[in-house]
This record gives sequence, structure tokens and C-alpha cells, in this order.
Amino acid sequence: MMEAEQYDNIDQQNDDLQDQLVIQVDRNQSPLRIDSYLNDRIKNVSRTRIQNGIKSGAVRVNGKQVKSNYRVAPQDEISVVVPHHESYEIIPEDIPLNITYEDEDVLVVNKPAGMVVHPGVGNPRGTLLNGLAYYLKLDPFDIKNSENFSYERLGLVHRIDKETSGLLVIAKTDYSLSHLAKQFFDHTTSRKYIAMVWGEPESEHGTVNKFIGRSTRNRQLYTVYPDGDQGKHAVTHWSMLERLYYVSLLECVLETGRTHQIRVHMQSIGHPVFNDERYGGDKILKGTIYSKYKQFVENLFAGFPRHALHAKTLGFTHPVTGKRMEFDSPLPPEFESLVDKWRNYVKHQKQLQS
Repeated sequence: MMEAEQYDNIDQQNDDLQDQLVIQVDRNQSPLRIDSYLNDRIKNVSRTRIQNGIKSGAVRVNGKQVKSNYRVAPQDEISVVVPHHESYEIIPEDIPLNITYEDEDVLVVNKPAGMVVHPGVGNPRGTLLNGLAYYLKLDPFDIKNSENFSYERLGLVHRIDKETSGLLVIAKTDYSLSHLAKQFFDHTTSRKYIAMVWGEPESEHGTVNKFIGRSTRNRQLYTVYPDGDQGKHAVTHWSMLERLYYVSLLECVLETGRTHQIRVHMQSIGHPVFNDERYGGDKILKGTIYSKYKQFVENLFAGFPRHALHAKTLGFTHPVTGKRMEFDSPLPPEFESLVDKWRNYVKHQKQLQS
């Protein structure tokens, strides 16, 4: 609905692409419809988009949802969930897409590993949004200023890393964009990931509750700030699925959606994601000193050249019908193969010990 790019206080360290803008109404403000008031306060956003945001519940006054005809009063506190605005040129490209679900309002896509979600520096073409622009038959000249579709964002409310596979939901209308953005902001969506990590956590489940922000040493990386003096609040719940001697298969449930959240949180508790080159998982961190074991792991690295993370399930409330939607994506074949090779290794080790 509204572009967060215009406000300096909006932090974009999110895979969930929204944040909250808070406006304090002046003590001398005369009564004025809230859609008109926000239209005056927020630049480059049409009144129709503002009304869609109000209707979706993305706008609240003093903590309560209001209608477009609400008249603002002095000292009102208006909170607005704002999807981040990322302005980039999107060139439609005929890229195969794995569409899990689609209707007039939303689209769920199963992204393969290796595909970037949106254009950026170094990735102007070949992204998911380039493929979606072609699939949805969007014309840059006809659609860019459409009242019914946020062309520059193409309905993006969250994203996953290039080398992470799995599910993403895309809003196909501006109303759906506002509605889904509010759900992600309120943490009412459900997202479960499968991760292979180094080592075996002692317990069967746990929670990592550590702030995440950019590293001061390397701006390309993120790190935890346990005291909360920097970064953004981040919570990851994990549970053990399978112990495989020197690695473990975990289910990770996101409560928040920060950039690289699972990867950073797992590293912070001593269990980096397998073959994650950014966060130390591309080294042999557990196991024996024998050359056969070393060769086994190096072959796995070569055969699975990305971090072992998959966005398996996604749940949200449909913006129009109100129905709860739940989707599941099986592990990609290469990930299944990786797990099977570790299982065979464990089986062999047990046979040697028997």
C-alpha cells in the first residue's frame, strides 16, 4: 500500500518486507477523513491504495481498526503497516515457474535453489519476479501505474535467500498486498523450514531468541546481538527430526522473518547449516580425522553446492475469503539425496560397530 522507502526510521533488515509507520496527529489538526489525511501525509500513494490498506486492517488509530470515513482527531496515534518499496526495473522473462496455487488474489510459488527473488545489483535478470512478470503478462508501460497492482513490487511480501528452496506467496492485487503484509507483520502466518545442520543438539527442541543485525565487520553478513543493543528482534523455534551422527535434520519454525535468520541463529548456537559458506557451514565441523570420512563430506559438498535449507510449509489467511490456507513443498530431489547419503553413512557406521 505505502512505500516505506520514504521514511528514514524504517529498517529494511527483513525477509518479511514490511514494517510499521507511526504518525502522531498534531494537537491543532481539524477533523479530516483518515484516507484524506494519509493521502496528504504519504507521498506518491493514491487514495485508492490508502483505502485498500484501511480496509485490510493495515491502518489503526489508537490501536483500533477504523474505516475510511473515520475523522482524525488531535493527538490520535495512527499506525500503518508499510510494505517496503523497492524500485527496480522488471523485464518480463520466460522463466519456468513451479506454481503451487493461484487464484485472482494470491499466487504461491515453489522457488528452486539458485534463483534470486527480485532484481538487484548483480542480478538484473533471471529472477523470480522477472519470471512472474512474464507469467502474469504484465506490460511495464501499461501496468506500472495501475491502481490495482503494485507493479514495482509485484506483490512481494516476503523473500527467501537465493540458495534456499521452497514456498513464497505473492499478492496479485493491492488489497491482497496490504492484507498479507499485515499478517506477516503480526506474525499470524506460519512457516516451517527443513535444515540440515552440523552437530547434534543435546535436546530435542529449543528456541533461539536473539536480535539479528548487520555485522560491523562485514556488511554482507548478519550476526546476533544477544543484549538487543543492535539489530532486530528475532525468534526461531527448532525441533529435532533426525540425528545423523555428525549432522542433524531439524524443523525450524519462524516467529519473525529477519534476513538470514535461521542461518544466523543456528550458527549462534554452534550448529551452522550444512554447506553454508557465509556462516561457516562449508567446512567439516564434526566427524573423524580419517581420510575416507573427509572425502565423503567433500563429495557431499560438491554434489550439493548450496546451504541445506528448504522452506517446506507456508500458511496464511486468504485476504478475500478469510479461509486459512496451508501449503507444503517436499524436499527437492538433491536435498533428499543428501539426507539419504548421510543415512547410509550412519547405517554403515552402526554395522561396523556391531
